[in-house]
Parts: sequence; structure tokens; C-alpha cells
Amino acid sequence: MYIPKFLRFASHDMAIDLGTVNTVVYVRDKGIVLNEPSVVAIETRNGVKRVKVVGNDAKLMMGKTPDDIQAIRPMRDGVIADIDVAEQMIKFFIDKALGGPATLPRRHEVVVCVPSGSTSVERRAIRDAASNAGASRVFLIEEPMAAAIGAGLPVTEPIGAMVVDIGGGTTEVAVLSLRGLAYSNSVRVGGDKLDDAITSFIRRKHNLMIGEATAERIKHTIGSAMTPEGPGTSMQVRGRDLMTGRPTEITITQSEIAEAIAEPVTQIVWAVRKALEHTAPELAADIVDQGIVLTGGGALLGHIDEVIAAATGLPVVVAEDALICVARGAGLALEDPAYKGVLTLA
Repeated sequence: MYIPKFLRFASHDMAIDLGTVNTVVYVRDKGIVLNEPSVVAIETRNGVKRVKVVGNDAKLMMGKTPDDIQAIRPMRDGVIADIDVAEQMIKFFIDKALGGPATLPRRHEVVVCVPSGSTSVERRAIRDAASNAGASRVFLIEEPMAAAIGAGLPVTEPIGAMVVDIGGGTTEVAVLSLRGLAYSNSVRVGGDKLDDAITSFIRRKHNLMIGEATAERIKHTIGSAMTPEGPGTSMQVRGRDLMTGRPTEITITQSEIAEAIAEPVTQIVWAVRKALEHTAPELAADIVDQGIVLTGGGALLGHIDEVIAAATGLPVVVAEDALICVARGAGLALEDPAYKGVLTLA
């Protein structure tokens, strides 16, 4: 029997990787349907704030907004920093993932990924934001578990597997076995810290002020965790000269960027080595055979796999589709009964 569209009662369960830099949404039986920046542009008029744009459109406005518009990133270090803006962002992404705002209430269960080191207060904020955005029930999954499932690691078997998820705000290092985290460590170092290090280095060495988008572009273009022989590749960078105040263009080399990001890269390597030191011998033996799998946007940093391999003496591989492993893993945990037990009702 045909039911008119306006009378249909939609039901779409989904998983959300609510990242510091990007939000990725996986809808049951559809897979990844949305991947956009975790940015909201807020317009203030007569003292009243309202959301102007969200996601891709909002990111384009960062650093270029007039006085009455502010581009905000409501997530920081993998957790919610501005709950009101986060709620509006989540609601926008849920509606967009499901084809637009509903004329009737939707019922959907939502799985949200959380850093393994997040506090109960931070987890409650994520639950409340998702509930207020329209979720009928909210489940949480720890990011390293989701990353491991998304990368295809055997997390349901009695085999030790190690994943390093390098996100925008945090790096999650975990050893997994039998649907549980045998060890996990979360450090608040990720892509944002790499960008900050690049910005600070260029300001200090070249007296040039660059924006967030420029630092990110430098990282993606010539970023390297390993110092090259000689200067390496180079690129032109534009910014504001701090001495004259004028727009200026300079040349930045790959070796300079490797120097700039050396400290945050060292912190990531330290977190990996710490995890190995705290891993039970039998699980450590499995990791020697299986190696370490890298996920997240930071896994795409040039030579990061080689640096970690050199520091640990273990094989290191970057997962296929590393950017979406967490969301894909959370979605599979939602769909597949084999992963029952990895979700927690918030």
C-alpha cells in the first residue's frame, strides 16, 4: 500500500565520528553518507546569535568573516568545547545525512565515537548533544575500537591487535583483543597540534603570520615526520609580514616543516612506545606478527609510518581509507551482531 510521503515515519540508525576537524556520518545499510568539517558559522545581529552555515560552507569562511559572523569549531581535543553550537551542528549533519529536515519526528539510534581517555563529564556532554539533536537512543563506542573494526582488525578473536588513530585533536593508541581494550592511551596531540607547530615555526623563523587553512595546506603538501636529505621539496606560502604589516610570499622547505612538527611527532611516537611497554607478553607477541595499523587523518602525514616503525622495530601500515576508519567501524558495530558488546548505552 502506498503511504504518502508526508505520513511516512522515518527510522534511520547511524554512527557519527564527531571529530575535532571533520564529522563523518555512517547510516545503517548505506555506509558513509557525509564527511564535512566540524565548523559552524554563527551570525550575531542585535545581540541574537543564529547559525548561518555549517560544514564545508562554514570552513570556507574561517579567517575571512566580517565582525558579525564568527566561524567556530565546537570540538576541541576530540570532545565538545561548546555544547550549544555542537548540538546545532550535530542536528544539521543528521538532517543532511537523512536527506533534509523531517516533517514528522524521526526515531533513530545514534552511535557516537568518543576518545578512550575522555572523562564522564565529556561523555555526558556528547550524549546530551546527540539526544538534544534528535537521537532517540545514544550509544558510545571508544574511538580506537571503532578504528580497529573499520581497519579490519580481528578484534573479536583472541589475538592481540594494535591500532594508532591519529585524529585532529587526539591520538588514540590501543591494544585490542576479544572485543575489548587490553590497553589504551589517549594523548591530546593530533593534526591541530601539527598545524599549530607549523604556524608558530613560520612566525618565529620568518616573521610571517599565516592562517589556519594555510598551515593545514602546508602540512598536506610538504608535511613530513622524517627529515629529508637536504631541503626536500618546497612550496610558496603567503601571509602577513609581522614587521611591515604587508602581504608577503616566502618559500618553505620540507626540511623546515619536519623541524617544525618534530615535537608533536615525538609525542605520538612516545605514546606508541608506552603502549608497547604496558602490553601483556602474549599480546605483544601477536603484535610482532600482526604489526601496527595507523588510522585517522594524521596517518597520512608523510613518513609517519616509517618513523614509528624505526622507533618500535615493528611493521607499521596505514589502513585503507584511513580518514573514515572510525566512522566505518562504528557503523559496522551498529549493524553486525558479531560486535555486540563494544557499544555502551549512554
